[in-house]
Amino acid sequence: QVQLVESGGGLVQPGGSLTLACAASGFAFRNYPMMWYRQASGKEREWVATISSVEAYTNYADSVKGRFTISRDNVQNTLNLQMNSLKLEDTAVYYCNVYLPTPDGPKYYWGQGTHVTVSS
Repeated sequence: QVQLVESGGGLVQPGGSLTLACAASGFAFRNYPMMWYRQASGKEREWVATISSVEAYTNYADSVKGRFTISRDNVQNTLNLQMNSLKLEDTAVYYCNVYLPTPDGPKYYWGQGTHVTVSS
């Protein structure tokens, strides 16, 4: 079955960096765009970044543009998010996401999330 397992979260000071990873299995990873989302406490889940399948075109939310970099390894089936110049408002649970066809119709799949806390 489809599995997405995030890792790499933790506590970091403002201005610091973290790299998140998402290990994917159970589907043809290289064929699908992948996304990162985040959800801060008390707020709705928000989209952070997308990377296309083979060409690896990227797109970012304005709030992270220029600071975050999404990448993928289609051999290792991993998705990464390099986060630099972290701000207090980047504190959230970060999720990787994929939208896949299923016999019952297309479906979003989510990992369990990894916590990122930016604090001094």
